[in-house]
Amino acid sequence: MSANQVLIIAEAGVNHNGSLQRALEMCDLAKEVGADIVKFQTFSADKLARKDAQLAEYQKKGDGDTRSQWDLLKGLELSHEEFTAIRDHCKKIGIGFLSTGFDLDELRFLIDELHIPLVKVASGDLTFAPMLVEAGLSNLPVILSTGMANLDEIEHSLKFIAFGFAQANNIVAADAVPTNAVIDAVWMVREVQDLMREKCTILHCTTQYPAELDILNLKAISVIADRFGLPVGYSDHSAGVLASVLSVALGATVIEKHFTLDKSLEGPDHEASLDPIELATLVREIRQATVALGQPVKECQPIEVSNRAAVRRSLVAKRPIVAGQLITEDDLECRRPGAGRTSFDFYQVVGTLAETSYEIGDYVD
Repeated sequence: MSANQVLIIAEAGVNHNGSLQRALEMCDLAKEVGADIVKFQTFSADKLARKDAQLAEYQKKGDGDTRSQWDLLKGLELSHEEFTAIRDHCKKIGIGFLSTGFDLDELRFLIDELHIPLVKVASGDLTFAPMLVEAGLSNLPVILSTGMANLDEIEHSLKFIAFGFAQANNIVAADAVPTNAVIDAVWMVREVQDLMREKCTILHCTTQYPAELDILNLKAISVIADRFGLPVGYSDHSAGVLASVLSVALGATVIEKHFTLDKSLEGPDHEASLDPIELATLVREIRQATVALGQPVKECQPIEVSNRAAVRRSLVAKRPIVAGQLITEDDLECRRPGAGRTSFDFYQVVGTLAETSYEIGDYVD
């Protein structure tokens, strides 16, 4: 991947509905459309939610839905063996595999056994201090989603990740405890800040499914980048592809977007996910947007050189001028092409003596 290419994470999440076969088909689709990584969610319902934890509003089938989060999650689990099969399939077809671990055991399984290339921390775990430290301890790149968070909460979260990086790189003692005073001190260490810039990316996010355009607040991408000096991406929960493409224009380096094989399937995320055609459109338009954005310079492009000569103007004589004559504004005009003296010099020539004679339309030196 080139240095300025946006990393596209096709978020399968739990849209496999607990089916290994569907998960594998989702990997195939993500590869086919050109995504860089296909991402899942690895969790144990027993460890993630109490049995009395209520569903979020977007998870409910209707007002009468009395299921708990545990009821919903239990039917969406995949086993470690199934995740191993998914990882192996991704390797076979040539697409990156990733999954978000939702407890420390699952995260360690993903790191130690499946050898994920980076750690993705979900928005809901932005305050899960042990998870944040463990992410940093992996010494892998870390992507932190920030739905529901303000800037101070993001900074607090980043400090725990930074502490983990510091321990992994022997900057702080292995038995150090990440109290607030300790993480504040570690945060100020230049070597730790260098590690954060090298390894940590923040994702702006609005935690609502689907998220309407008027709550996306995409300008926060620039605010986050300015505050922390870290790469910023976007985890997009809106409908369609507009917000993702706009975020690329605002400097997003990573795009994460849910997709599904079929929006009509039952499950909490299908309706707010991209279908296969939309996913292909997302990847294509992000790639095109990246090309169109180019580099942060302003200069004449090679292809513009011939156009510049054709459409810019030169100084020419508006009426006959004789050698030795004092040149006035009325003696000059600016006409195409830009093959003679630049018309930038109009006022430099006015008030000088003509060194030679000119007929109407002659280039004036």
